[in-house]
Amino acid sequence: MSTYRVASIPGDGIGVDVQREACKVLDTAAQRFGFGLEWTEFDWSCERYAETGAMMPADGIATLRSFDAVLLGAIGFPGVPDHVSLWGLLIPVRRAFEQYVNLRPVRLLPGTTSALAGRGADELEMVIVRENSEGEYSEVGGRHNAGRPGEFVLQESVFTRVGVERVVRYAFELARTRQRRVCSATKSNGIIHTMPFWDEIFAEVAAEYPDVEAEQMHIDALAARMVQRPDLLDVVVGSNLFGDILSDLAAAVTGGLGMAPSGNLNPEGEFPSMFEAVHGSAPDIAGQGIANPVAQILAAAMMLDQLGEKAAGEAVRGAVQSVLAASEVLTPDLGGGATTAELGSAVAEAL
Repeated sequence: MSTYRVASIPGDGIGVDVQREACKVLDTAAQRFGFGLEWTEFDWSCERYAETGAMMPADGIATLRSFDAVLLGAIGFPGVPDHVSLWGLLIPVRRAFEQYVNLRPVRLLPGTTSALAGRGADELEMVIVRENSEGEYSEVGGRHNAGRPGEFVLQESVFTRVGVERVVRYAFELARTRQRRVCSATKSNGIIHTMPFWDEIFAEVAAEYPDVEAEQMHIDALAARMVQRPDLLDVVVGSNLFGDILSDLAAAVTGGLGMAPSGNLNPEGEFPSMFEAVHGSAPDIAGQGIANPVAQILAAAMMLDQLGEKAAGEAVRGAVQSVLAASEVLTPDLGGGATTAELGSAVAEAL
């Protein structure tokens, strides 16, 4: 029997609430499908930052290196700036472990409704492939002449051939397992260096996949298409910033951020991958037992896929769908009166 070592980082706010349910569901899946999960929990969070001045200890990356995967709840809390929490935990993990693909599958699940009137589940299903290790989220730059009339800031983007090519190639390989369509997000009519470079590499890789339909769209037009004709989209690939924005928009039109999972992937498996819900920590409802755990459970299912337990991952997704379709155990955001734990238990029982 295979046993996987998983680092659990509940984090802040409702991250703690939904992580508990995701672990419950995964333990059930492990028992059913005959593998083991060895959990180790870490208190790395904004609360830890407030107490110690660091989101995680100095040897945090080295500690995580020995694990097979990382399951993260949510990070963020009032009083701790977002850039502190992001650069103190998430980005260091993503970059140290070459998690260069941020994969965000989005679909309209049973029992939920879209913000787009008249759209069904068959029209609202796509995957966003976001470059996750470079691009616009760069430390290169600085602030100059602080407090003076001539004060200015400089923020540089970093795009490398290796970085762009590998994420674009991942998108095309993924498209071959789906509807064989890839759309690239660009803005080369206004950003004159990085985006033409991105477009050139996209075209080079596309030429190697004649069986996959490839197109590129400016980010503003692509955002409009995602709202007006989402049925035309299958795999969307974008830079760190564009992918971040588009994935949240895609989640919003397919049931909301509370239903959307994501994976920070090291596709080669050289390092552990990290999985998390797209939603934030929602401290205003933390501990009240009303948070929707679906996104975190689906992120956990993605983790099972990455670990090679694809049948278990598919079973977890099927259990989520059956519970939502029955509409008997739903949290308040879905129009029900169930608690976080009750919805989590319902999914575990459906397995």
